[in-house]
Amino acid sequence: MYRIERVHAREVFDSRGKPTVEVEVTCAGARLGRAIVPCGASTGKFEAVELRDGDDERLDGTGVLQAVANVRGEIASAIIGMDAADQRQIDHQLCELDGTENKSRLGANAILGVSLATAYAAAEAKGVQLVEHLGDIWRECRESRVESRQTDRAADVQSSASLSTLNSQHSTLGHGPLLPLPMVNMISGGRHAGDNIEFQDFLVLPVGATSYRQALDWIVTVYRRLGALLCDRGYEGVLVGDEGGYGPKLSSNEEAVELVIAAIEAAGLKPGADAMIGLDVASTEFYADGTYHLAENGGRRLSSDGMIDLLADWVNRYPIISIEDGLAEDDWDGWKHLTERLGDRVQLIGDDLFVTNSQRLQQGIDTGTANSVLVKLNQIGTLWETLQTIRLALKNGYLPVVSARSGETEDATIADLVVATGAGQIKVGSIVRSERLAKYNQLLRLEEQLEGAKYIGRSVFASFSAN
Repeated sequence: MYRIERVHAREVFDSRGKPTVEVEVTCAGARLGRAIVPCGASTGKFEAVELRDGDDERLDGTGVLQAVANVRGEIASAIIGMDAADQRQIDHQLCELDGTENKSRLGANAILGVSLATAYAAAEAKGVQLVEHLGDIWRECRESRVESRQTDRAADVQSSASLSTLNSQHSTLGHGPLLPLPMVNMISGGRHAGDNIEFQDFLVLPVGATSYRQALDWIVTVYRRLGALLCDRGYEGVLVGDEGGYGPKLSSNEEAVELVIAAIEAAGLKPGADAMIGLDVASTEFYADGTYHLAENGGRRLSSDGMIDLLADWVNRYPIISIEDGLAEDDWDGWKHLTERLGDRVQLIGDDLFVTNSQRLQQGIDTGTANSVLVKLNQIGTLWETLQTIRLALKNGYLPVVSARSGETEDATIADLVVATGAGQIKVGSIVRSERLAKYNQLLRLEEQLEGAKYIGRSVFASFSAN
């Protein structure tokens, strides 16, 4: 048993200068484990709730001193003396202590900080790397039955430890260590870049690379070529958005796709063969009263079918392999039609739709909606619940994409998480800003250190006809 003997927290700041929670957990006779909680900008309304102080006289009400106090007080009292290596029990205790569905009483930021710092502390106490300890937790999750508080339907689906559907194509997915295919931001829009254009991210996936190292090399080159292209065409090619993507004022969303393709070619790579395009539409941000509102071409108002037609047209004309939040979080009927239209051709990621919540993901599985889930630790609020969502996705043939948030920190936990679980894909942001590079550089270290870790590249998309 690795007994927790100390729990501490403090208020620190994320990459946007917004307060967030840092937690330290120490086991008897070992060094402390530390984790910092990220924060999103375009957040889904079904996410776990972070606790903010609301004191307008300090930091415009965004302080997290109450969340910090909850960690130091009520939470510390509850978990001191527990076994840090028993992540399932720790996270169950945290959820029970909070007592709400969305972790709003103690704060998801307080709870997640403790959950992750406990994993770090257990790794320190065991004398292993975090990735090894996360691998142990992941194997336990795969082999366990679900908690009774989940729906009977979800429990029935998850009760088997086999990851059958997807593993008929890839025996490696879900069985880490596996180095991920990076999905990297090139041009930012929406709330990540001052609403210069509506779509939030235009990304490159280096599908033709044969190693993680080569994939990252290609991405860096494409990013540099894109900056030069933007400057040559009279756009801003230096200033960047929240996640490091360039934030030029373009005439349309489609122009961003064309510029990224031109940058791939300028890097000496072949669009489609070496690198493909990903879109984070973040459509909830411009959806109102059943209509999608686009400012381009003097203003466009699109129905769900109109948005689907737009995306389908782009998939037909451009080397697009991944679309995230192509429709809004409440537009379930539209999502169903989108999946019927494009689900066998490209990855359709639910972010705001699923919010890393296994019950919402189960609804998607039951209705045949989307084929992939974005995995963000702070959307659900504990490590164990995050692993359950990854497990449910893989069990049902959905592709998990482990993701950072727009408000990030130097914490690199998700790099170890994606490798340990063998999820196969990671979405961090661009290759500038140190809160992004902390993750990419940790993956370089893991590639070097883990001799048995594979890299499967584009074959993660083997089931899609567009690949």
